[in-house]
Amino acid sequence: MIDSFAHSVYYAPRGKDRILFLGNNISQMHLHANDRLIGLIGDAGAGKSLLIKGMFPGLTLTNDDEGINARPLPVLDDYEEDHFQSHTYHVDIRFETAFTQPWQLAEAIEKAVMKGRRVIIEHFNLIEPHLSIDPEVLVGIGEEVLVTRPGVFGPTAEEVSKIVFKSIKYRRMAHTAEDLTALVIENRGYMRPPLHSDVKSGFVLQFDQQPDFSIEDIEAEVKEMISENYKVNYLDDEHIKIGDYKYVCTGPRIHMNRTGDIEGFQLISDFKVDPRTGFFLMAGLVGNERSQFQLSRI
Repeated sequence: MIDSFAHSVYYAPRGKDRILFLGNNISQMHLHANDRLIGLIGDAGAGKSLLIKGMFPGLTLTNDDEGINARPLPVLDDYEEDHFQSHTYHVDIRFETAFTQPWQLAEAIEKAVMKGRRVIIEHFNLIEPHLSIDPEVLVGIGEEVLVTRPGVFGPTAEEVSKIVFKSIKYRRMAHTAEDLTALVIENRGYMRPPLHSDVKSGFVLQFDQQPDFSIEDIEAEVKEMISENYKVNYLDDEHIKIGDYKYVCTGPRIHMNRTGDIEGFQLISDFKVDPRTGFFLMAGLVGNERSQFQLSRI
């Protein structure tokens, strides 16, 4: 039942297809036909727009990482015309407040909801103080994706914000370390790791057969690249630059600015075998706060 639901937590994936897939799963498991106000919270590049595209296939976002898609803002334009033409509207609050006062956006959003329309809001924490209604669904994206249906006693957007903005650095560190590790493996003449998955504050590379390289040697080389403090830049939707090296990446916006920003990197010292798939798994961890429970789970 809805009343007994507290929240769900998912690993926040780092590739485009994986984020879209997660968004689709969230919509199937947590959205209801009569949900009208959905809020998303997360830092720039965290994957909010991709998650929305997965949750609401076919929805035209007013703006995203590729640019501005719709002006003037449809929900505001329809509010001023007092005629809401669409079933679902998208609003990026941080972007729109450069052009419109928050209270005006809040009035348009509330009117649309009262008229039975659905409004999807990015950076919901910036508009919450101006709204008199609560979202049916609130999604926070940091190191993990937190999905909740707020009630009278919360959680509030501010509470979710504190969680996701604090944790996003671990996701950026893990992804940067993941790409460095894959790069080192490739540069040693091995095939690019074919599959990637997640652990808390870390990453997993999956191989269909056990590689014959030394994990200790790979770790040492990655740590050397970290100490070199190479700059990491977004290049395009499929590539990043690590120093002067162009590298294929499925989540090019989710990285630390420099390799030296990665803290506490280590590779687990042996391969694990997934009994369900037969894959050989190599896990890496980042961050200096690491519990014994976390290590025992890998």
